[in-house]
Amino acid sequence: MVQDYQSPVRVYKHPFELIMAAYVRRFPKSHLIPVFVDSEIVNETQSQDGSTVVTERRCMIDIEAPRLLKRIAGVDYLYFLQKNTLNHRDRTLHIEVRNETFSNRVIVYESCNYTVHPENEDWTCFEQTASLDIKSFFGFENSAEKIAMKQYASSIKKGKEMIEYYLRELEDEGVTYIPHWTPPVVSGTIRLQLPPCSIARPIPESSAQTGPDSTDTDAEIVSGSPDDKLDGDYIRRYLGDLTPLQESCLIRLRQWLQETHKGKIPKDQHVLRFLRARDFNMDKAREFLCQSLTWRKQHQVDFLLDTWERPQLLQDYYTGGWHHHDREGRPLYILRLGQMDTKGLVRALGEEGLLRQVLSINEEGLRRCEENTRVFGRPISCWTCLVDLEGLNMRHLWRPGVKALLRIIEVVEANYPETLGRLLILRAPRVFPVLWTLVSPLIDENTRRKFLVYAGNDYKDPGGLVDYIDNEIIPDFLRGDCMCDIPEGGMVPKSLYRTAEELESEENRLLTDSIYKCACIFKGAPYEMLIEITEASSVITWDFDVCKGDVHFNIYHSKRVPQPPKKDTLGAHGITSPGAVNAQMIDRNWVLGQDYSMVEKALICKEGESVQGSHVTRWPGCYILQWRFHSFPACSASSLPRVDDVLASLQVSSHKCKIMYYTEVLASHDFRGSMTSLQSSHSGFSQLSAATTSSSQSHASSTVSR
Repeated sequence: MVQDYQSPVRVYKHPFELIMAAYVRRFPKSHLIPVFVDSEIVNETQSQDGSTVVTERRCMIDIEAPRLLKRIAGVDYLYFLQKNTLNHRDRTLHIEVRNETFSNRVIVYESCNYTVHPENEDWTCFEQTASLDIKSFFGFENSAEKIAMKQYASSIKKGKEMIEYYLRELEDEGVTYIPHWTPPVVSGTIRLQLPPCSIARPIPESSAQTGPDSTDTDAEIVSGSPDDKLDGDYIRRYLGDLTPLQESCLIRLRQWLQETHKGKIPKDQHVLRFLRARDFNMDKAREFLCQSLTWRKQHQVDFLLDTWERPQLLQDYYTGGWHHHDREGRPLYILRLGQMDTKGLVRALGEEGLLRQVLSINEEGLRRCEENTRVFGRPISCWTCLVDLEGLNMRHLWRPGVKALLRIIEVVEANYPETLGRLLILRAPRVFPVLWTLVSPLIDENTRRKFLVYAGNDYKDPGGLVDYIDNEIIPDFLRGDCMCDIPEGGMVPKSLYRTAEELESEENRLLTDSIYKCACIFKGAPYEMLIEITEASSVITWDFDVCKGDVHFNIYHSKRVPQPPKKDTLGAHGITSPGAVNAQMIDRNWVLGQDYSMVEKALICKEGESVQGSHVTRWPGCYILQWRFHSFPACSASSLPRVDDVLASLQVSSHKCKIMYYTEVLASHDFRGSMTSLQSSHSGFSQLSAATTSSSQSHASSTVSR
């Protein structure tokens, strides 16, 4: 199996020439990297003007491996070939490394680049990629792979420390500035090369701040890495301390999403949660994340906080709410489960109502984690939950209520992994073990380790609540000094209960409902959808299936606002007309090219096909998506009808087509990665699932309206 590595962008707040002076000091060997035993230059060439220098070295490495494995392999040292291409003019250094030892059994390739930061010419960026492919190694392939990956991760960390060490060494020697390379001056036939002398000059204040005390302004600048790549300072500031291999997994999964995912790209903190939930296994985390993204899109969870209004019933009887933060800065959520009438809430709201409430809590938790990360200046990716079980009794074990709880836990576990930092369960009664036996099998093992249970008043003792929450914010109902505005709950009046038929008709919408809508297209009566755009560069996305017949798909733009359709006079007399079925947005008196314009080339979509795409708008105004009936051209009198035309005419038994569609408008900054054109993702129903789960097969390009 091939192991790949992709580093974040490492930013040195020093000029390129100074970084190069520090870099060359590591050769022929350095005491900072003991495994790098020695190196020798085997070839060195430079261009005629001296701007480009190519240096080839042979490096000797002492891998820390068991002596038995070294004896079986028959070597004490490994040899690698390194090729450095230094371009003084462009201020770049490109490094390529390949293995010489065991090259017929193992393929090692590394590529490194030092470049000037695109936003500050006095800073230098470093980026690194590598791959390891062990084809055979005396039957010890797995062991060799683990040793190699461990050794490589260690060398990555030491590489950064080494550059910083030699920078300090240069500064101690008084070398704080090296002028840029300049072309040689030609005088007659004599070529004079200006010496690259070192001139002592104070290091700029912004360049001196390389430690954790750097200002927030610097952090914001550093985060603007080339090509929207992640850099090491951003990862440490907003995501936490990750190992080099964990950083690589995050970067590669993020790149894959940008290249293949249609729609809003999840934030880096959220992607990292799914990687942690699968122990940074790329394939498992990618599958896990894709399933969640599909679920979020189908049920529009991204818009839940902005569109869903909590019923008054929940505001009065749901005994939970956010309350400050714990000692580590994590948002604190308090749930007085023992005071909650779970049976009454389920009977009055149904499972879906409670599920939406729990999802809104989780979405709000994600927002609060981001806010606390900015406030406390350190990564905060999860929250603490305090559950007070005082009052819990057998009525909380009502079977439909437990069933609803189990299904809610299942949804949360599948879509909000690694969001619970700690669960404090207080005043657990004797009935708690029964509830725990029912619930615990559905909770991930890593999550169960975060549970702390206190019976009675044990939470007051040392090692209890005060170890995790400051005294001044302990709620008053736990005999603290902080007033807590969480509802006290109580019994839900039975007059608010809904009938079984009402609950059944709305049950499990979040698990079964689809955001897709159906529409019928008649000959002479197209189906048109109006989308009003207020900001230029917004992205209109669509996804539709042609269920019956063939359709023409068009997109039009108009600065005029379509008038509401007139009342159908035939319909008033009980006579149905095709035009009464679909409201027409494009007035029949409008002239194409004057009143409205076509912004995409028309697309013919066959029955059974699925089409996904997007359009980047250039101007605000009204955009009209139109699906109209597609009829086959009549055959000329001098030619016989084709077999395909005859079969197609037999399949379409009436002048009616049917589609199932979904559209969404996204801001341009929320739609990174793949922007598909009309022709970009065009498949049959039988391939729809495969295209959704393996969107890397779709080659995309953005389309801008003219």
